[in-house]
Amino acid sequence: MRKIEHIGIAVKDIEASNKLFEKLFNAPHYKMETVASEGVLTSFFASGPNKIELLQATTPDSPIAKFIEKKGEGIHHIAFDVADITAEIARLKQEGFVVLNETPKQGADNKLVAFLHPKSTNGVLIELCQEIKA
Repeated sequence: MRKIEHIGIAVKDIEASNKLFEKLFNAPHYKMETVASEGVLTSFFASGPNKIELLQATTPDSPIAKFIEKKGEGIHHIAFDVADITAEIARLKQEGFVVLNETPKQGADNKLVAFLHPKSTNGVLIELCQEIKA
């Protein structure tokens, strides 16, 4: 893992949250994107070299909707940039981590993604991200 790629925050109302984070960072979001396969609308902010991803459920049975129902709004995951997501998944499985996605899938912001189960990472949902080369 090369660096923290972004921190994901689950929100109920992305428009209201965009306004809040625009005030916080004194800058607008730079991108909004729907990931239909995950039932989520995302909004990305840059803060220096760091990124924050806001996530709003678009369906009542999406992982974000379930998270908010159980835990409320707040930090949902920490994402790490990796050079080779397939190799990293294999390495982490060998180390005993529970991988939720054996095969990387298309995520937001031009990334292949996979997640580690929070039960194997001290309660933190970890996302692995690899930039998709054009």
